Amino acid sequence: MLSAVIAAYDYNADTETLTVRYRSGKVYNYLQVPEKVYKEMRATMAKGIFLNRNIKRKYPFVEINP
Repeated sequence: MLSAVIAAYDYNADTETLTVRYRSGKVYNYLQVPEKVYKEMRATMAKGIFLNRNIKRKYPFVEINP
């Protein structure tokens, strides 16, 4: 189940990169995200809240241009 703001997300364990596509169309790569954190996000029902509390402002990120 996704959130009202997250359209899709994916994780690359080799690079520890969490890619999040927002419903607005913006795409961000969150870098150096441990796999444990990704698995916790995957398991939660409130993905947007988890992202805000546990990933944003804690890990470096880059916006991906379409």
